[in-house]
Amino acid sequence: MKNRTIIGILCIALAVAVMFGITPLVNSVSSGKIEVLQVVRRIEPGQRITDQDIIKVQIGSFGVKDTAIKDENQLIGKYASVTIMPNNCIYPDMIGDQNDSAEYVLQQLNGSQMAISITISSFANGLSGKLQNGDIVSAVIVSENETTIPVELTYLRVITTTTAKGRDHDQLTTNEDGTTDLPATATLMVTPAQAKLLALHDRKSHIYLTLVYRGDPETAQKFLDAQNAVLTKVGDEHE
Repeated sequence: MKNRTIIGILCIALAVAVMFGITPLVNSVSSGKIEVLQVVRRIEPGQRITDQDIIKVQIGSFGVKDTAIKDENQLIGKYASVTIMPNNCIYPDMIGDQNDSAEYVLQQLNGSQMAISITISSFANGLSGKLQNGDIVSAVIVSENETTIPVELTYLRVITTTTAKGRDHDQLTTNEDGTTDLPATATLMVTPAQAKLLALHDRKSHIYLTLVYRGDPETAQKFLDAQNAVLTKVGDEHE
């Protein structure tokens, strides 16, 4: 009987502590306000964000990460990396300094650079659907007799991946069941010599794309510069 009385007293004390201690604290936190930036319309990946696209709103601070963008200078002139919807906070990983959309990159091709699509024949060949625009990858060639990474295909830039329905990576939407369609091809930026080599292996071998680098454009360019140096050397040796 004593034990029950003690337990009852402890439960009452705990209830009082929750009522007068924890509950006001939660209410205080949830009622706090914070000013953040949001967009006034849907912004698609690759679109440049202007001062006409954003608005400063006051929302409850509960559940909002500290990294939510509050300064217009962090947002205006940037490019959307993902679809940004109204009434949602915007975080740094949702924007970028450069336009990595497939259409924009394709418009920059100048003859010395080309675009070629290769088949993603299995889930594993395309990095399990995790490739993103701007990634630097290596092409691992698997044939009957050997597995190699040709020196000409050590560093390649991913322009985009595309599903069997023709949707590029930056146009993907979530299906009703919460899944997204897997890519069927990967489009890469290459030189004419690299295009010939990839076309040959796409037809006769299996190509695995391995992720080398994902990050800031300056570092990515260093990999591509190193590849161009190798291509120049190989070209000189063949002359």
